[in-house]
Amino acid sequence: MHYTGACLCGAVSYAATGEPTMQYNCHCRDCQRMSGAGYLPIMGFPQAAVAITGDVHWYLRTADSGRPASEGFCPTCGARLFGQGEGVPGLMLVMVGTLDDPALFRPDANIYTRSAPVWDAMDGAVPAYEGDPPADF
Repeated sequence: MHYTGACLCGAVSYAATGEPTMQYNCHCRDCQRMSGAGYLPIMGFPQAAVAITGDVHWYLRTADSGRPASEGFCPTCGARLFGQGEGVPGLMLVMVGTLDDPALFRPDANIYTRSAPVWDAMDGAVPAYEGDPPADF
């Protein structure tokens, strides 16, 4: 498969090859704040599988887990496109809303549901975890 996407203004674009290693709806408070919604849909690809065109501004933060994480933004329009961190070593997280075809997203799980707001209705057919999914998931 080939996944492509871009920021709001088009100054940053990307292409990811192969299949994502994970596809989650993350309901943690950090993702709620970054998305402005009840959760953030994300896909993870091996870093080597993602080619980025354009300049990305990286913001280093401490995640809810206490581990360092970086968020990749377009410096022109401010759209968040990527994430990386110790919690997902070797992966480049891609924000599903930036995909050219977001219909390619198929969530494997809802994660950090303990932080989900009461109005955040989840698909009962998708497994849900209060925190990280189990290691053997």
